[in-house]
Amino acid sequence: KARMLKKIQICLCFFFVSGILYEISLLSGCFFSYMPMSKHFLTPEQILNLGKSIIFLETTERLEPPSLVSCSVESAARIYQDRPIILFMKGLTNDTALDMNSSYAAFSLLSSMKNVFIFPLQMETVFQETPLLQWYNQVVPEQEKNWVHISSDASRLALIWKYGGIYMDTDVISIRPIPEESFLAAQKSRFSSNGIFGFPAHHKFIWDCMENFVLKYNGKIWGNQGPFLMTRMLKAICNLTDFKGTEDHSCQNISFLNPQRFYPIPYPAWGRYYEVWDKSPSFNHSYALHLWNFMNHNRKAVVAGSNTLAEKLYKAYCPTTYQELIQNTKLKDFT
Repeated sequence: KARMLKKIQICLCFFFVSGILYEISLLSGCFFSYMPMSKHFLTPEQILNLGKSIIFLETTERLEPPSLVSCSVESAARIYQDRPIILFMKGLTNDTALDMNSSYAAFSLLSSMKNVFIFPLQMETVFQETPLLQWYNQVVPEQEKNWVHISSDASRLALIWKYGGIYMDTDVISIRPIPEESFLAAQKSRFSSNGIFGFPAHHKFIWDCMENFVLKYNGKIWGNQGPFLMTRMLKAICNLTDFKGTEDHSCQNISFLNPQRFYPIPYPAWGRYYEVWDKSPSFNHSYALHLWNFMNHNRKAVVAGSNTLAEKLYKAYCPTTYQELIQNTKLKDFT
């Protein structure tokens, strides 16, 4: 009997491990047609090690993603159906019981999408085996006025260096696939953003960026570890020139993508996303649209029936977010 029981236990273990490996094989085969609950067996490393992830970060403590965050993640999940979409949330812990039945509407909405994964953001783990670990162990977050942005700048570099893929800010709406593997996004001529970029794992440029992050660290200057970092590192290896038309630039096997690709509406005109247009732009030269949420101090939002450009983008590229969060909010306000 004891021998029989042991054989049964071994068989059960074998089937359990086989099930996990099968799930991973489905993922690596770019096939996400399994039940969402099975995602709970997978770790961040298992997903990230597959490569080609689309990574989003939430470095505040909030657990209820605003509609723009939900739209950004949903639009990526729809455009990149064969790739894992990962949202890392600092406020989430391994002990936090949040799933499809969560009281947070956006969390439930995103959790139900088959290629979307939501994990805790554990910075000390993320920074392991990178130049950023020593800096992280020495910095005092409470004394950093820009900590939410700085910690995000650091985390995105470490994650892309370790695992590869594409990083996107949570106010970026995807409208068509990005065809490049190693790229930076020009915010304007000769100036790079760090709100969207992509590289294969262990790319030297990202490692050099992490080293410069630590060497030139100054938390008092907004963007010093973000877009200014990317720009100065790109200038160190490339002779940047002005863009002409919708051309892209290339240097050292890195594509420097035209501002039209992600920033067709520049930041001084960010409010135009929340205005009604006589004729909506086509964005034929864009892969995604950055909505400049950092500039949105008045907290302009998408309102059902407003006919703004942002509302049209929600309807086209994140229809579930629009239906569940925007129209339901209008219904609740009415009742």
